[in-house]
Amino acid sequence: MNCPITYVEPVIRPPAEADALILQATIGCSHNRCAFCPTYKGKKFRVRPREELFAEIDWAAAHLQGLEKVFLGDGDALALSTDRLREILDTLRDRLPALRRISAYASPGNFASKSVDELADLRDRGLSLIYVGFESGDDEVLRRVDKGFTAAEIGDLCLRPQEAGLKMSATVILGLGGPALSAQHAQHTAALIDRVKPRFASALTLMLPQGEDDYRARTGDPRWRMLTPVETLQELRTLVAHVDGDGIIFRSNHASNYLALAGTFQKGKASMLAQIDAALANPRLLRPEFLRAL
Repeated sequence: MNCPITYVEPVIRPPAEADALILQATIGCSHNRCAFCPTYKGKKFRVRPREELFAEIDWAAAHLQGLEKVFLGDGDALALSTDRLREILDTLRDRLPALRRISAYASPGNFASKSVDELADLRDRGLSLIYVGFESGDDEVLRRVDKGFTAAEIGDLCLRPQEAGLKMSATVILGLGGPALSAQHAQHTAALIDRVKPRFASALTLMLPQGEDDYRARTGDPRWRMLTPVETLQELRTLVAHVDGDGIIFRSNHASNYLALAGTFQKGKASMLAQIDAALANPRLLRPEFLRAL
């Protein structure tokens, strides 16, 4: 079987897309300035040539007729024009009739050029889930990591796909602010989650394969340091305690985390807090460092 699907490495995807076919509709990330993220630094953002991407869809249609999930990469495939996304979605649905989910990474800035009606049209054409990196709801943390938006702007922009009926999975990162900004990072991030009310929210824990010195320099705070595992857990507790939205499914099951949580706000909130408290009382319950990964 001669498979024409090729990837420009590295390629990442959410844990929930482990069984999805990844199609790189774009290469890299259209922002690519976040201080914490080295993933796309070696890639210049570009749109995949139409003939390359559609040849891969043709191959999948010929060989993977039972395929149920497709994930559109790279870092923010929603940077594509609405017309290009329509063409991709229509082709996927036409050629792969068993598909039940098409998902993609998106950044808040992707929604600035798309109206609610356009996003609803993409939903109707099969786009069912978008993964959006909030990272933080604290403006100082967002400024230091060069996210490119304030918390209010992230909220405003991410309400568009919410209004359009798209399912959203929002990601936040524990430890971005270090000890000095930990409490406000957690509390303001909870407030942003409450404002947007994504269907899913997940926490990752900061890991810096590029080194702490580089990140420290990027943030402009010479006193910044990584949180300890216990401090990270305390930050997670503050975040969980301050989320008041109801019905949001929360996970911390990414391999970067010290503690895997799963629950739904608000009915599972007490249970999640109890799990955190148990781990704080017995840090041996935390994932050891050598098992953590991005």
